[in-house]
Amino acid sequence: MADTMIRTQKQEAEPQAALQQPRKPFDWSKLFIYSVLSVGAVISIIPFLWMVSWSLMTASEIASGGIYPTQLHFENYLVAWDEANFALFMWNSARVAVISIGGMLAFCIPAAYAFARMRFVGRDALFGGMLATLMIPNIVTLIPNFLTVTWLSRLSESVCGDPCQWLNNWPSLTIPFMASAFSIFLLRQFFTQIPEDLWDAARIDGAGHLLFLVRVVVPLSKAAIMTVVTLAFVASWNSLLWPLLVVQTDEWRPVAFGLTKFVSADAPGAFHLQMAASVIMIVPILILYFFTQKQFTEGIASSGLKG
Repeated sequence: MADTMIRTQKQEAEPQAALQQPRKPFDWSKLFIYSVLSVGAVISIIPFLWMVSWSLMTASEIASGGIYPTQLHFENYLVAWDEANFALFMWNSARVAVISIGGMLAFCIPAAYAFARMRFVGRDALFGGMLATLMIPNIVTLIPNFLTVTWLSRLSESVCGDPCQWLNNWPSLTIPFMASAFSIFLLRQFFTQIPEDLWDAARIDGAGHLLFLVRVVVPLSKAAIMTVVTLAFVASWNSLLWPLLVVQTDEWRPVAFGLTKFVSADAPGAFHLQMAASVIMIVPILILYFFTQKQFTEGIASSGLKG
């Protein structure tokens, strides 16, 4: 009987104690952070919305200072597609992106695994030297890369003729970018987080480094790999300066060149068509990010790059 009364008193006291707990003070720092992020998001999305709005307007509406279209003119996209010859240029960019990403994964994944899981003499020094290349601006490497590609093109043409030429062909657009220091660094950071117990279990089963990489590391690293793929696709799709140096024909010129040519030569004053062409160019990037946003966010957050 006494135990029952004690339990009853405890049960009555618990809700009262919960009600008497002081409320946590309002976190003004979170309010400030979210406010700054919201303002940044609005500032970032306004140019995109402005571009989409102008792409659906007529030239007279833009000249009159209109902000939004009175009637949606989707035919602007068809006109821009035909006049800019986007069918050819987007096909070129798609081919270059697929070859670049495939080669990058073939080289960067084994390199990142070696830096993360294998022990050899000079590993840390070699990794530090590779990271030091990230401080070199890309513009500085244009001339050395161009001279290298030119020499390799002459060498390959002397050996096997035109089929092996580098200039005005896909090798000059893809091979120099198949070894990315940033991609190796990001993948290496992710690979180091894989538990050592999995490697021990794989060794007991008779697996070596190659089998462990293919069967265990790669399946567990889908988020990091999709992050690398997304960043590589965006870089390849937006590439303009390097293709202008190594490609002189439309057979392999990318979509960024097509947009530049359309804006400067084909439709210099047609802002509605220029905006429509710009929207067309970024649609593949938006589609890719829509399907990979979860893995992209997870890969950035779990690779040691979050701020």
